[in-house]
Amino acid sequence: MIEPATPPPSPSSTPVIETHQLQKSYRTGFWLNQRRRSLRRCSLTVGAGETFGLLGPNGAGKTTLLKLLLGIVRPTAGSGMLLGAPLGDRPTKQRIGYLPENPYFYDGLTGWEFLRYAASLFKLPRARYHQRIMDLLHQVGLDSQVARRMPMKQYSKGMLQRVGMAQALINDPDVVFLDEPMSGLDPLGRYQMRELIAHLKTQGKTVFFNSHVLSDVEQICDRVGILVQGELVRCDTVSALLRDSPDCSTLEAVFLKQMQQLQGQLADH
Repeated sequence: MIEPATPPPSPSSTPVIETHQLQKSYRTGFWLNQRRRSLRRCSLTVGAGETFGLLGPNGAGKTTLLKLLLGIVRPTAGSGMLLGAPLGDRPTKQRIGYLPENPYFYDGLTGWEFLRYAASLFKLPRARYHQRIMDLLHQVGLDSQVARRMPMKQYSKGMLQRVGMAQALINDPDVVFLDEPMSGLDPLGRYQMRELIAHLKTQGKTVFFNSHVLSDVEQICDRVGILVQGELVRCDTVSALLRDSPDCSTLEAVFLKQMQQLQGQLADH
């Protein structure tokens, strides 16, 4: 059994995300008589205004943790708070934004129509949402004329990712959850996404995201957590992780080294 990490305290005095021994198991098998544990005893604190990156191999439980924080699924055990309210609190959902890894859009709509629909869900006044959509399209690097005229079924994956990011910000959220936000983006798109996340930080937003692009995580995150087989095994600043591994010059090298060490521990058990 891998011993779970004890995260260092958040640099902010105001915790926005708090979890204590959070766990999630799913029933599997033909008769649903087996249990698969997706998240194990996860205790984590993320402060206001912090950009936090969650790393881990496929199947580590990253998306499960994200869905628990969002209140999409309920924990099997443990507890958590988001913006001072229990996980799943309905009014709190008005204050968060979310971009899933594989978002589904009404592809017969144009990008503009979809964002207008998203604005209506948050009951943004008509006088406000036009300018809000224009500002967001500019921020995510999507031409407003294309967004107005072209149905989303004709969009590239990168264009869809930009629309998805815009809808995650349509309500001017306090906390933004991003699941693989760099997915499908070319180098310019990744640069623009990094710049956008950095801009959110200047606005005091808290950003929590998963990514496989470790170079991007290294550039923009205040802290990172490494999740392996449902357990949070490391949680620290990028500089501290690099300092603890003097033979590694990048976060990617630290991550690979951590994976090799954990595989060795599992093999010994």
